[in-house]
Amino acid sequence: MATPAAPAPNQFGLVEALEQGGAIAIGTFAILVIMSAASWYVIFTKLWEQQKILNQAKTVRRSFWGTPTLRDGAAKLEKNSAFRQIVDDGLKAQDEHTKLIDPVDQHEWLESSIGRSQQAINSKLGNGLAILATVGSTSPFVGLFGTVVGIYRALIKIGAAGQASIDTVAGPVGEALIMTAIGLVVAVPAVLGYNWLIRRNKVIAEQLGSFSTDLHGYLVSNGALKPTVAAARPVATPAAPIKK
Repeated sequence: MATPAAPAPNQFGLVEALEQGGAIAIGTFAILVIMSAASWYVIFTKLWEQQKILNQAKTVRRSFWGTPTLRDGAAKLEKNSAFRQIVDDGLKAQDEHTKLIDPVDQHEWLESSIGRSQQAINSKLGNGLAILATVGSTSPFVGLFGTVVGIYRALIKIGAAGQASIDTVAGPVGEALIMTAIGLVVAVPAVLGYNWLIRRNKVIAEQLGSFSTDLHGYLVSNGALKPTVAAARPVATPAAPIKK
């Protein structure tokens, strides 16, 4: 009884495309892997950083403005946090204003100091986004470069073999197109992540700007202007049934 023939090994795929493409294909694939790893690293680190500031904003609304003084409120904030930095810079600017030889208006001095602090935080939040923009815009072309080189090599082999049938052409060309697909797989998450992070940065900038305005008003009025803290609503108890 004849034994069934072993299945033929797969001649097409990513590994085969890299082997046939040589050093150029391997180098292109390595570049795309590095670009993908860099973009995902930026996405996760910036999301963690943004979420940390958003959580701090909830703490500010809940407990910061309910303290007797700004220093007491700053003590409740995390050290090296965004809102703590703005408060510390505002208090520092208030102390430094009296030391100026030719003092400017307190309103302008505090506004510029708090504004610089807010701009520094916004600039820090924007770090790394250029990597996502670069990966999203260039990775498809890097993949296309690998595809062009792969097709060129495939055509040379087909011409040397003297065969131009569909079976001969489809395999090598299909392998070359894998690079274009990898480039798109790298680019799409980078573009989506960039747009998402930019939107979240705008939300954070609005919250920081609102907090800076409230802090500025508090400082120039010596505590007379203070945001109202919404009191927690009492939980309604169900009414007792009416006895007949």
